[in-house]
Amino acid sequence: MSEKILIIDTSTEACSVALLHNDNVISSFDVTPRSHTKMVLPMVDTLLKQAQLKVNDLDAIAWGRGPGSFTGVRIGTGIMQGLALGAEKPVIALSTLATMAQEAIDKHQAEYVMAGIDARMGEVYWGIYRNENGLATLVGEEQVLNPEVLTQLTYPEHSFVAVGTAWQAYPELVKMAKITVLESVLYPNAEAMAPLAKQAWKSHQAVDVEEAAPVYLRDTVTWKKLPGRE
Repeated sequence: MSEKILIIDTSTEACSVALLHNDNVISSFDVTPRSHTKMVLPMVDTLLKQAQLKVNDLDAIAWGRGPGSFTGVRIGTGIMQGLALGAEKPVIALSTLATMAQEAIDKHQAEYVMAGIDARMGEVYWGIYRNENGLATLVGEEQVLNPEVLTQLTYPEHSFVAVGTAWQAYPELVKMAKITVLESVLYPNAEAMAPLAKQAWKSHQAVDVEEAAPVYLRDTVTWKKLPGRE
């Protein structure tokens, strides 16, 4: 039987939901700053009704665990917790940076991708990915860095596709390597999370909701822990 996975992302200005079912993906995406709490559950309901499913029919719930805006990541984490606890479903944590890299791979056959999200406060959430059998695979680690530091690093002699909001916020980043900015991929999209969610499910990376946590990359951020978490 094919996986039935609901996917949610509210980590940036965009709000998106996708449903992986019968090896097909249906999705909803909208750029709605400060409206995520009102938008996301109606999006979920619409997709589930379209597929004639209920939350209890799902195998797992995946969500964009960050990095991104603190408020947006918290909203998505809270929605994930509520749905997963209510239906007693495992959850899958997906990187927002990897999601944008995956979209570049899916739609543009990119081999190497630089994903950057404007982190405000003069910093960038950052990750480099390679195309490994059609899946975005992290090279090194995700980081939060000053753009000036990024321009001083040494990069491989690859041609990179660049995705995310960092390139508009800090145009000087374009000069640091062989980069083509993909302006059509500004934000994470739950639809692009589907291949990553499917692979995570097949490789048994789904966990109990109590074990799932957002990723902010900034150490100063706290979040509301579930009962029993340390």
